[in-house]
Amino acid sequence: MAFHDIRFPPVLSFGALGGPERRTEIVRLANGYEERNSPWSASRRRYDAGTGLRALDDLETLIAFFEARQGMLHAFRWKDWGDFRSAPASVAITAQDQLLGHGDGQTRAFALRKAYASGAQTYWRAVTKPVAGSVLAAVGQDGLIAGNDYSVDAGSGIVTFQRPPETGVEIRAGFEFDVPVRFDTDVLQISVASFRAGEVPRVPVIEVRL
Repeated sequence: MAFHDIRFPPVLSFGALGGPERRTEIVRLANGYEERNSPWSASRRRYDAGTGLRALDDLETLIAFFEARQGMLHAFRWKDWGDFRSAPASVAITAQDQLLGHGDGQTRAFALRKAYASGAQTYWRAVTKPVAGSVLAAVGQDGLIAGNDYSVDAGSGIVTFQRPPETGVEIRAGFEFDVPVRFDTDVLQISVASFRAGEVPRVPVIEVRL
């Protein structure tokens, strides 16, 4: 599947509705109990880009972006304003934000990820589209210098260190990131009259797995 390394205009995604989606299969038993199972190991996001439109210029921007992506054909970057940082919204991003793994004295490449913890459970989300220039990395308590001590592949979210971290040492990073998505429709139905009357078109966008 083709991916265009371009971000949907953030000014439009700012007002979009959306969030994580899970798939749960439920079997209700005759005795009133139920069995639950999920075929998905990871969640994926859905959004409605139409709710972020505020002016006719926004409509034109949306149409141009949609045409350039050829509808559902090409995926792109999306800024989820409710979840785009390794740190909480009220805290500055630091190189200690997220645990990527532990050194073994040989491995140099580590994948970015983000933890979602509640109680005793933690869900680790893979981060494959970091924002270029935003990644801060550390080995143990030592903050490193991008381009000198490590490099980042903004297309995959892989951090590669110049030297393999020592065995047992924590590898950490802080970053901003986008969500890889595509339009979930090949048809845009837009009425200028309806838009001026306060009705916005529905423009579904869905996360893709790369």
